[in-house]
Formats: sequence, structure tokens, C-alpha cells
Amino acid sequence: MNPDLDRLQPYPFERLAALNADVEPPADRPTLALSIGEPQHAPPALAAEALTGALDGLARYPASRGSAALRLAIAGWLARRYPGASVDPNHQVLPVNGTREALFAIAQVVVDRSAPEPTVVLPNPFYQIYEGAALLAGATPWYYPSGRAPEFDAIPDAVWDRCQLLYICSPGNPTGTVLDHETLAALIERARRHDFVIAADECYAEIYPDEARPPTGLLEAAATAGYPAFDRCLAFHSLSKRSNLPGLRSGFVAGDADVIAAFARYRTYHGCAMAPPTQAASIAAWGDEAHVETNRAAYREKFDAVLAILDGVLEVERPDAGFYLWPRTPTDDETFARDLLTAEGVRVLPGRYLGRDTEHGNPGRDHVRMALVPELADCIEAARRIRRFVSGD
Repeated sequence: MNPDLDRLQPYPFERLAALNADVEPPADRPTLALSIGEPQHAPPALAAEALTGALDGLARYPASRGSAALRLAIAGWLARRYPGASVDPNHQVLPVNGTREALFAIAQVVVDRSAPEPTVVLPNPFYQIYEGAALLAGATPWYYPSGRAPEFDAIPDAVWDRCQLLYICSPGNPTGTVLDHETLAALIERARRHDFVIAADECYAEIYPDEARPPTGLLEAAATAGYPAFDRCLAFHSLSKRSNLPGLRSGFVAGDADVIAAFARYRTYHGCAMAPPTQAASIAAWGDEAHVETNRAAYREKFDAVLAILDGVLEVERPDAGFYLWPRTPTDDETFARDLLTAEGVRVLPGRYLGRDTEHGNPGRDHVRMALVPELADCIEAARRIRRFVSGD
């Protein structure tokens, strides 16, 4: 067996299942799950229609790089969404089977395990795929605190010198923090100075509160900073959150043509080409914004309602973007999550499960993650139960 498998830690939901193994939620009300970030809104009909209309594509092998039509649709969306992010669909775009697959695989491409102390720098708390990717690539993870204002300048130069890959997540999971243009531009300069690749997980970038202020993206920042070739920059996007299509497993990576070429070569051997019907559905989804605007409006309504109910009982802020709340708990986060499920039948994720202990402690400790993915009525009911649980009313 690959010995690096023994370095992997249990996934957060494995730990949550163990925590709640003997919990019996109240039988007089349905259990409401805010623990998993799986979108529950209806997917766009246009994507389903395109999918079923392309079933004849199952009779042929798909290309590893995806169809020219899909790459063109992705390039068109990027140009519309991010000022200056004009990409060559033939050399700077690669369709992937969801960002999870791609965010893991990119470490296997970028990391040179023969180098002295290969290091992957990643946020803390974080999406655990980053850590697993680093470990299975033979690298050592180095965690930076990723709260409301990640302090990249506090990372020692010696770490940057060893760094081969930097993961950033903007908007952040679980904090909802958006990295601004200045921060992204500074990271690009640092990547050029220390010679590492930036992998920007932007899968929550289409869920934001103000239609006039969409989050800045890495490729947009690179173009504005004078790097239209997106040197050392990769942006990862998905239809899972944007279009409520988590089961479609469709996304893309775009940016530095040289890294994309290496990634495409890796994926040729990996055997993970996107099925033609999935490609057809993806083209339809990337080409439509109306359903995305409707989606954002639904999340705004839920945040407004839930934050009004929780006001005064939990220390919680509206996130910059994304669909998570990240409140501080009045008690230990594991105890809070377990007791909340026991008393009120609401399932949340302890924040420590999304973080790692460092010399500064675990930044996820004494927080819980709440995903406002159920329908509005269920989010409101969950918030009322949480308020009753915390206040004792």
C-alpha cells in the first residue's frame, strides 16, 4: 500500500458521524441538516434538457480536454464575469469533473517530491481535499490562518522558498471571506518571486449578497496586475454551487497554459474525461445567468431571515459571500453540535473538524459551520430552534 495513505486524517463527516453515533434527535420533529454544503435548490431546467438531449453521446469516448464547444462556453463565461480574464479556450481552459477532482489532482501534477522539503501552503480552516492532495503528493502541508483577513505576510520566507503550491479559497469555506484585488495581486507577485503555483478555489464565487459587487477572481487580478498569460495562476470553478448541480460533477480549471498542458497530460492517464451529456448540460449552464441571479436572491433571503433570528444569541456575522455561517459557539464546538442535535434536531459541523492544531491553536475550535442550503422555511425553522437552544427559552 502507498504509505502516504496512513497520513490522511478522517474526513469531517466521518468525525461528525462518530460524534453523533449514539444521539437520538427528538422524534416529534424532523431533523434539519445544516452540516453539509450540498445545494438543495432546484437545478436549472435548461441543463437537464440539454443533458437528456445529448444521450447519444454515450456511444463515444469523450476527449480528455473536453469538447471545443464546452471550452469556448467556459472562456466566454470567464470573459463576461471577470474583467480582463480573456483566456485561450484551446490552451488555457480544461474542463474537469467538479472542483474536488481537480483540486486534488493538481497537487499530483505540480509537486516535485524529489525537491528538498516540498511544501504545500493551505488555509486553516480549510476544505480537507487540499490537505489530502498535499500528503498523497509527498508534500508537507503548512497551514496559514484564514479568518476574516488571512495574514500571508506572517508566513516566513523560508516556507515560501519551499512552497510549490499555494491553495487559496475565495470566497472561503467555511468563513465566507473574499480576498480582495490587492491581496491577490500581492500573492501573484510572491508566486513569481518564490516560484510556486497558486490554485484558487473559487467554487463559491457566484453566491454573493450585492449584485453590483461580485467577488474578484485570481485571473482578473492577474490580468489587471499586468500578467495576461496568468503565469503560475490557476482558477477552479464549478457548477455545483453556482447552478445547483452537485450531481453533474462539472467544473473547470483555467489559467497558466504551461500548467494546464501538464495537467491535461496527467488527466489523459488518469482517465477522467467528462461524459458528452454532462458537457452538453454544462454548456447550457455556463451560458445562462438568469438562474444564477435567482439562486443568489434565494440565498440573500435566507441570510436575512436567519441572521435576524440569531441576532443577540450567537456571535455571528454575515459572510462576504458563499452560503455558510461561521458563528462562535458559547460552549465547546463539539459539545454544542452534539447537544443541539439532541435537544432540537439540528445538525451542524464542529469547526475544529475543518481545522488543524498549530502553534496558534485550531482556528476552527469554538465555531460551527452552518450551511444555509435547505429551503427558506427549513432554514428559518432551524434558526428558531438554535435560538431556543442557546437562549433557553
